[in-house]
Amino acid sequence: MIKLQFSADDLADLKDAREVPAYGIPLAAHYLSLPVATLRSWTVGRYYETEAGRKRFHPLLQLPNRKIPLLSFFNLTEAHVLSALRRQHKISLDRIRVALKYVSKEFGILRPLIDASFETDGVDLFVRKLGRLIDASEHGQLMLKNVMEAYLRRIERENNVVVRLYPFTRLDQLDEPKSVLIDPRVAFGRPVLAGCRIPTGIIAERYKAGDSIEHLARDYDCSPLDIQEALRCELRLEAA
Repeated sequence: MIKLQFSADDLADLKDAREVPAYGIPLAAHYLSLPVATLRSWTVGRYYETEAGRKRFHPLLQLPNRKIPLLSFFNLTEAHVLSALRRQHKISLDRIRVALKYVSKEFGILRPLIDASFETDGVDLFVRKLGRLIDASEHGQLMLKNVMEAYLRRIERENNVVVRLYPFTRLDQLDEPKSVLIDPRVAFGRPVLAGCRIPTGIIAERYKAGDSIEHLARDYDCSPLDIQEALRCELRLEAA
């Protein structure tokens, strides 16, 4: 086990809970249903061997503190959007990097994947740029845009800033219900049931202790479907 050591000075400039390093890479990968190695590459980079020698893949996401391999809530949300491109379309990270730099330059923004201007105007620009890079037809670009928008619909904003994420609990349904949410101001940023803000971990523990889905739904005044989504989130973590 790697023990992280850092001082309060490392976090001194992080006043917004959404920017605080709070999610270890394995935990964040589980929340997003991503391979740990994939998320590690996106956040801290990796070395790889080529015929010309050893090269480095530089991270796509900027962590709050390079000395601490922990994601902030903003990073978690960025990775959520980024996963749409990798999971649904298998687009190479080098091409994604070029498209992101292009959009970032055009809009002058630090975090294009979660900036409000990206959601309103930037997606079209990003998809067109990426479509040219991967030689995608208009139909292919439309499919890419639809997937991007499905992922962006699971993000909520206040004053144009991301405040909540509704992670997918089923990977094959882009229109699945928003039953589970992650808000850095609620339950220390751990997943909770959206309707009652009960941590999904508590629901899972009660279920494993013998409470039925119907019993839990009555206790928390929600639907059995909501309880099932909470269990999917947590049991997926344990199975990973």
